Amino acid sequence: MVTQRILIGSVVAIGLALAIPAGFAWAANSGGGSSSSGGSSSSGGSSSSSIASMYKKASAKIDAGKYDDAIDILEDIVDDNPKNADAWNLMGYSHRKLGEYDDALEYYGKALKLKPNHVGANEYLGELYLEMKDLPKAEERLAVLTKACNGCEEQKELEEKIADYKANNG
Repeated sequence: MVTQRILIGSVVAIGLALAIPAGFAWAANSGGGSSSSGGSSSSGGSSSSSIASMYKKASAKIDAGKYDDAIDILEDIVDDNPKNADAWNLMGYSHRKLGEYDDALEYYGKALKLKPNHVGANEYLGELYLEMKDLPKAEERLAVLTKACNGCEEQKELEEKIADYKANNG
């Protein structure tokens, strides 16, 4: 599924967070505490397991096509963890799927500002550019992916979508 790759990266980050003192791990990887799984923000932050739980719920909503519900959860995550590039990426993805391209561009931009080589955000931004009929910018994202992860699944998927775009719009 679409979010499996993103979820795997988050699980790895959470594993690191459990192995390293929490404050250092989340500051280095994706931000501070989280909001509660009930959707309201908590003032003291919450554990990495709560963040993982919320992220998993957001991913499940995305997989079910419930993008508005996913956005609500992701907003809680980024409110408390503004350095969480994975959550910003999924915010962009959800808005793109709703046809809200300006918002999607903003959120992909936030993810890439935090992690310029974020493979998911680069792939999805490339797909957004194709939807916007901007082939040169999609190819720029492909070039970033080629340097960041030469041969990875995200690169191959964007290559295929660019090839399809060229075949059908060429």
